[in-house]
Amino acid sequence: ESLVDAFGDRLYLPVCKDSTWESIRLAREALVFEKRLGPSGLKLFATQRPLFHVPERKPLHDVLTCLLHKTTLHEAKTRLAANSERHLKPLHELQLLYRDRPDLLSRTMEISDRLQFSLKELKYKYPREALPPGTTSAQFIRLLVEKGIQWRYPQGTEARIREQARRQVEHELSLIQELEYEDYFLTLWDICQFARDRGILHQGRGSAANSIVCYALGLTAIDPIKLGLLFERFLSRERHEPPDIDIDFEHERREEVIQYIYRKYGAAHAAMVCTTICYRSRMAIRDVARTMGLSHQTIDSLVKFMGREGLSRLIESPTDIGRFGITPEKFKTLVQRAVELKGFPRHLGIHSGGFVISHEPIVDIVPVEAATMTERYVIQWNKDDVNLLGLMKIDVLSLGMLSAIQKAFTLLREKKQLTYNLATLPQEDPKTYAMIQKAETIGVFQIESRAQMSLLPRLKPKTWYDLVIQVAIVRPGPIQGGMVNPYLKRRAGTENVTYAHERLKPILEKTLGIPLF
Repeated sequence: ESLVDAFGDRLYLPVCKDSTWESIRLAREALVFEKRLGPSGLKLFATQRPLFHVPERKPLHDVLTCLLHKTTLHEAKTRLAANSERHLKPLHELQLLYRDRPDLLSRTMEISDRLQFSLKELKYKYPREALPPGTTSAQFIRLLVEKGIQWRYPQGTEARIREQARRQVEHELSLIQELEYEDYFLTLWDICQFARDRGILHQGRGSAANSIVCYALGLTAIDPIKLGLLFERFLSRERHEPPDIDIDFEHERREEVIQYIYRKYGAAHAAMVCTTICYRSRMAIRDVARTMGLSHQTIDSLVKFMGREGLSRLIESPTDIGRFGITPEKFKTLVQRAVELKGFPRHLGIHSGGFVISHEPIVDIVPVEAATMTERYVIQWNKDDVNLLGLMKIDVLSLGMLSAIQKAFTLLREKKQLTYNLATLPQEDPKTYAMIQKAETIGVFQIESRAQMSLLPRLKPKTWYDLVIQVAIVRPGPIQGGMVNPYLKRRAGTENVTYAHERLKPILEKTLGIPLF
C-alpha cells in the first residue's frame, strides 16, 4: 500500500515465465498482489528478464556468472541460470507464452510508450565558478584576453605582429561567443591560474596551440601568430565539436591540481571519467580456464604457448593439445568460450586525468560511483560517451618531461642567472638541432622512439616547426596513407610541390602540399 501511495499509476510489477519453479512462484505471488490491490493500484506486465540475446549464449553467461562469484562451473550449481529461456524472444513466441494473460504484453508496450526519455534531453551547463559576480562570461573572457595580449605582445613587439594578433583575437572570440564556449575556456584558465600561482609548470598540448585565445590565457606557450598556425585545426563552426584542450602538468605535482579541482567544484560537480577495460586474448583464456577448474600451471602454459599470435595459435594448432593435459572436447570448449569473451567489457578503470565538471549536480546528468580513494568519484561513461553527449571533459595530465624542464629552469636560474619559461625559451638553437639531426635524442620526449630516431637523419629538422612535422609524420595516419616519402622528396627538392586545389594552399603550404595533420 505504501508503494501505491508513493507511485500511483506508475507502479508496475513484472511477471516472468522462464519454465523455472521460481518464476512460477513469483508469478503466483504477483497475482495475489494484483487481486488484493486491484488493477488501479498495481499493474502486472510481462518480461523475460533477458540475460542474453539468443539461447546459444547461455554457456558464455555461465562463465561470466562464475567469474562474478569467483567459482568454477563445477561448483557454481544453483548460481547458474537453470535453463536458456531468459533470452530475447520474438513476439509470436511471447504471445503463445502469455496466451492466458495477453493484457500483460499490452502493458509492457504501455510502459515502453510512457518511457520517452532520450539522451538528447540531458541539459548540460558549463561550470561558472570562475566568473566574478556581476560579469558575463563574454565580458570576463575578453578582459582576460586583453590582459593576456599585453603580456604576450608587450611594447616593442613588431607592429605587424600586434595587428595580426588583434585581428585573430576578434575572430576567435567571435566564434567562441557564437558557440557559447566561454565558460569552458574560463574553467581551464582558472585551473591553470592556480598552477601558475603555485609555480607548477604546465602546457596545453595538441591543436590548442593554434589558438591565440589559449596563448593569451596562458593555457599554451606557443605563439600561433609568429608560427602561422591555423585556428580552425583547433575549433571550427563546421565540425560541430566542442574544443578539446589537454593540459600537461609536472608529474610530481599534478595531484595538487586535482585536489584543487575537488576543493573548487566539490564532489557534487566534478568527477573523473572512466575507461572500459575489455577482454583481450590472454585475459580471456585465463578467466575462462579458471572457471573450468584448470590449474595455474596449465593456464600459464596455455598463455605462454599463445605468444603474440593470441587465440589464433590455439585455434590453428590442435595437434599440440596433448602438452596441456586437457581433453580435446575440453580444449575446444575453452577456446570457443574465450573467442566469445574476447572484446567483452571486463571492468571499469579511471581515465588518466579526464574530469567532467558541471554547473548542475553531476549526478543529475550521468551515473556516478565512488572511487577507491576517499572523496573521489567516477562517472560510468568513458571519454567517447562524454564527447558524444557534449559534456565538458578536461584532461589534467601528468608529464615527467615537464618536471625535468622545471628542474632545468631552476638550475639555469641558480647557476647562470638566466630566467626562462616555456614561452621565452629560445626555439632555434643550432647546436640543439645538430644533435637532433644525428638522432642523439634518447630521453628527449616525443622524438626518442626508434621510429622517430630512424627518421630524424632523413628529415633533418632545422626549426621548431620542423619538429612539429617530425612528431606528426610518425603516426599511423601519415604512414598508412603513404604521406611520408612524398613529403621527404618535396622537402629534399626532388619532387615538385603541388596542391589538389588552389584553395588548399594556405592550409597545406607549411607541409608542402601533404596533409599530415
